[in-house]
Amino acid sequence: MRVLLTGKNGQLGSCLQDLITNTSHDLFAFDSSELDITNQEEVVKITNVVKPNVIINAAAYTAVDQAELECDQAYAVNEFGVKYLAEQASVLDIPLFHVSTDYVFDGLNVEPYQPSSKTEPQGVYGQSKLAGEKVIASTLDKYIILRTAWVFSEYGNNFVKTMLRLANEKDELSVVSDQYGNPTYAKDLARSIVQLCDQYNSKGVLEWGVYHYTGDISTSWHGFARAILFKANKLNLIDKMPKLTPISSESFPTAVKRPAYSILDNSDLKRLNISNSSWLSALDIVLSKLP
Repeated sequence: MRVLLTGKNGQLGSCLQDLITNTSHDLFAFDSSELDITNQEEVVKITNVVKPNVIINAAAYTAVDQAELECDQAYAVNEFGVKYLAEQASVLDIPLFHVSTDYVFDGLNVEPYQPSSKTEPQGVYGQSKLAGEKVIASTLDKYIILRTAWVFSEYGNNFVKTMLRLANEKDELSVVSDQYGNPTYAKDLARSIVQLCDQYNSKGVLEWGVYHYTGDISTSWHGFARAILFKANKLNLIDKMPKLTPISSESFPTAVKRPAYSILDNSDLKRLNISNSSWLSALDIVLSKLP
């Protein structure tokens, strides 16, 4: 199967390359300098050259606060870039696998969000990602949208690496304790996408639609930080164990209000024989790969 991957240098894109390289699939991976998905002519040209059997879109504008200042750029990538990919997938009659976010919700729930739950994004980032979801649904019949949250890995910048860096710089860390979600290992998310591609390759069809994929256990950012530092200390990745202080969201203001509740229900994926990952086990894997 010929796989066209966008966003190859991100956390998810890097993990997808790890998993697809040296398999029976032919991988054609691009970063934004090689394939600018906001350029329709470029998207048409490259997809016509590659002639993929599936498109995996791991490209996204993800700077949540900066999106408020760069609204046009956020929509260019998260809506119009997705639109151009979806249109080409339609022309080629192939599926599009696309990753979205918990930020399409308002974060006010008290029980896990279902894929069918009402969407109500609170900022430009979430609004632009929801616009991308809508354009896929209106353009294609064959698509999988996977909403995820709190992604970490051995690649790129993420919360795990930030905690390790700060632990080696400070004696005390203050971390928000009233925002809840499920940490998600990017390679487990990537593995689920590859499994779905394999199912499509063997069956020629999937139960198309919107799904959620996150790690298995919910926690707060403070709880996530505590797990990171505890494991890192045992592995001697930090010089000392800093004092970890829980704080409220109001004590750590940001340009865009973060969802207080980002827990997504993953159960629909079981119909596709996909199970969510153990993020605590994955955290061991990631920490073992860091210098």
